[in-house]
Amino acid sequence: MEENKIETKTIDRSMVKVPLVTKIAYGSGDVACNISFGVISTLLTLFYTDYAGISAATIGLVMLLSRVFDGVSDIIMGYIVSHTKSKWGQSRPWILWSSIPFCLSIVLLFTVPQTTEMLQFIYVFVTYNFCTTICYTALNLPYGSLSAMMTRDSRERDMVSVFRMAMSPFGRILVGLFTMPMVKMFGDDQKAFVLTATLWSVIALALLIFCFVKCEEKVVIAAREQKKEKRSGKATLKALLTNQYFWAVAVLWMLQNSASGVIGIVLPYYSKYIMHNDTWVYSVLYFAELFTMVVVVIICPVFMKKYGKRNIVLAGAVVAIFGQLLFMMNPYSFPVALASCIIRGIGAGPLNACVFGMMGDVVEFGQWKSKLRQESYIFAAGSVGSKIAPGITSALVTGLLTASGYISSVGGGAVQPQEALDAIVAILKFGPLIVWVLVLIVAFLYKLDKKYPKIMAELAEREARGEM
Repeated sequence: MEENKIETKTIDRSMVKVPLVTKIAYGSGDVACNISFGVISTLLTLFYTDYAGISAATIGLVMLLSRVFDGVSDIIMGYIVSHTKSKWGQSRPWILWSSIPFCLSIVLLFTVPQTTEMLQFIYVFVTYNFCTTICYTALNLPYGSLSAMMTRDSRERDMVSVFRMAMSPFGRILVGLFTMPMVKMFGDDQKAFVLTATLWSVIALALLIFCFVKCEEKVVIAAREQKKEKRSGKATLKALLTNQYFWAVAVLWMLQNSASGVIGIVLPYYSKYIMHNDTWVYSVLYFAELFTMVVVVIICPVFMKKYGKRNIVLAGAVVAIFGQLLFMMNPYSFPVALASCIIRGIGAGPLNACVFGMMGDVVEFGQWKSKLRQESYIFAAGSVGSKIAPGITSALVTGLLTASGYISSVGGGAVQPQEALDAIVAILKFGPLIVWVLVLIVAFLYKLDKKYPKIMAELAEREARGEM
C-alpha cells in the first residue's frame, strides 16, 4: 500500500501544471537555437556563394555529406542522453554543457579563409559539421526531449509546445529582419557577417542559460525506476520501429523543416535577383510569413482543444497550399508574394504549434504499446529525419542552381544567366507546394488523438500496479 501511495505521488507530480515562467524559459531555448541556427538555414548559403566565393556545387556537396554524419550523431546523442545521470536530470544538463560551444561554432562558420578551393571545402566541411553535427545535436536533441520530461499532462505539454513554437520564430524573425541591414552597416563584406554572427551568438547564449535555470525535469516513472531488468538493444529498436505514430510525426517534423528550409534558402536569392533588393524585400517577406505564423500558433490552443491537433494540422495544410497556388499565379509581383507569405504563414501555424506536442503523445503511446518509455530515442530518431530532409533540400536547391549556371563570386556582383533566374523562381514555386501536399497526406493518416485519453487511463492503472 505504501508503495502505491508513493507511486501515485510521483505520477501526480509529473502531471502538475507547468508554471508560466518555465514555459517562457523553455520557449527561450528555441529562440536561441533559431537566432543562431536561423542564420545557417537562411543566409549561410548566400554568404558562401556571394561573399566567400564558394561554388554552389561545393556547398551542396558539403551539406549532403554532412547529413550522413548528422543522422548518426543524433542516434548516438539519444543513447548518451538516455544514459545521462546528473543532479539536473538527463536532458537538462546538456543545454548548459553545449551552449558555449554551439554559439562559438556559429561564428566559426563565417571565418572562411580566402585560400584554395580544396582548403575552403575542408574548412567549410569541418566547421559546418562541428556546428550542426556535434554542437547543435548535443544542444537541440536534449532540449526537444526535455519537454516530455517536464510534464505528462497532454494539454500542458501542448502548451509547452505552443510557447516553444510561438516564441522560436522570433529568433528567425530577428535574423531575417536585421542580419542583412547589419551586414550592410558593418561594411557588406565577410567581416561584417562575422561581427553580426558574434552579436547573435551572445544573445543566444543568454537565452540558453535562462532556459537551463528555469526548466526542470519533473517526470519520474516509479515503475521504471523500480524495474531493474534491462531490455536488449534489439528490443529497444523494435519498440521504436513498430511505433506507427512515431513514423507519422517524424515525417511531419521532417516536412516542417523542409518547408522552412526551401523558403529560407531560396528567398534571399529571390529577393536579390528577382526583386532586385536584398536589403528590405527579404526582411519584409520573411517577417510577414513568420509573424503571421506566430500569431496563429498563439491562438491554436483554442482550436486544438476543440478540434484536436490532427484536424487543425489538416486545415493548415489546405490553407498553405492555397497560399502557394496564389504565388504561382504571379511570382514576379511583390504584393502577390507578400500575400502568399501571409497565407502560407497562417497554414504553417497549426503544424508548428502541434508537432512537438504530438511527439510527446507518441512517447506515451510507445510506453502503452511496448512497455518501454523512450523519450530521448524518439526525439533523437525524429531529429534524424528533421535534419536529413533540410540537408537533402539544400543539396537539391544548390544542385539546381549549379545546373542552371549560377555564378558564385566574392563580391556578390555577378550577373546571373536567365536560366539561373528561372531556376530560382521555379524552386520557390514548386518546392513548398510539394511539401504541403505531403503534410496533408500524412496528417490525414494520423489517428492518435482519438485514442490518447484511453491510453493514458490504462497507463495510470498500470503504473499504480508498479507496471510499465
